[in-house]
Amino acid sequence: MSTLRRLSTTSVTLTYLHLVFGGFVRISGSGMGCGTSWPRCNGSWIPPFDQPTVLIEYTHRLLALLVVISIAWLAFAARQRRDEPGVGGAGGVLRASVTALILVVAVALLGMATVKLGNRPVATVAHWTLAMTLLGVVIATAVRAGALGGESARSQGGTPRAMRSLGAGAALAFIAVVMGGLVAKFPGASVACTSFPLCGRATGASHAAADLQLTHRVIAYLLFFHVIGVAMAISRRASEAAAVKRAAKIAAGLVLLQLAVGAAMIMSGLRAPLRSAHEAVGVGVWLAMFLAAYLARRADSAS
Repeated sequence: MSTLRRLSTTSVTLTYLHLVFGGFVRISGSGMGCGTSWPRCNGSWIPPFDQPTVLIEYTHRLLALLVVISIAWLAFAARQRRDEPGVGGAGGVLRASVTALILVVAVALLGMATVKLGNRPVATVAHWTLAMTLLGVVIATAVRAGALGGESARSQGGTPRAMRSLGAGAALAFIAVVMGGLVAKFPGASVACTSFPLCGRATGASHAAADLQLTHRVIAYLLFFHVIGVAMAISRRASEAAAVKRAAKIAAGLVLLQLAVGAAMIMSGLRAPLRSAHEAVGVGVWLAMFLAAYLARRADSAS
């Protein structure tokens, strides 16, 4: 199982980096850096990097290729070991890895459609949402392989209460990050609110853009209070697995960091480095919350 743990951890890392870099592509305006060519870039496998947008988009595509290769390798390795305990059958690594492989192909094809459609908002947000889903499935695969605390969570056990509360937090985190992608693509939404923590609608901003931004913030605030409360409650329970407690504490720390980065981003006038950091930490919150919820589920099933 050690090979599957290494491969699944690598897949989680690459998928996270690909998502974060995808946000950088959007923020830097490099989405059409390779034109409408796919999988080639401006009609070439290795184009001239005469513009920064070309290099950024090309790097994003290379990362996508690494994600596909890592997940395909993981699925192949799981199939080769399908007779080992914990690999084949329901709840095994094989099924999760095959699901991840199907999803990563779908993400790639949707990425192609997004490019062909000129990065239209609907296609971009759909691409972002499916990629976030892929990250969750790859995390589940890693936990089933015993990585990221999966082995210790199963041996220590847990409670249904932790699974439910962390699951609700993971759902909120997913909605918050998807809403963040929608805010970034909806015309005027990213600059519709000029104050923090309230909105303070900008002059000339449409009501729809301001409402979308405010909805994103309300969900983020709900997530903040929920995660902090759940992390504090779980840390006091001796019946919860240490891996679950650790993941919940990491999620709480990331939520605090996200709030600080979000405030700094708004007050600085949406500077690009802070926007990139906000997106990266947001994906990290989803990763940590889903990991905590899935570890709690695994621990509860073993109790």
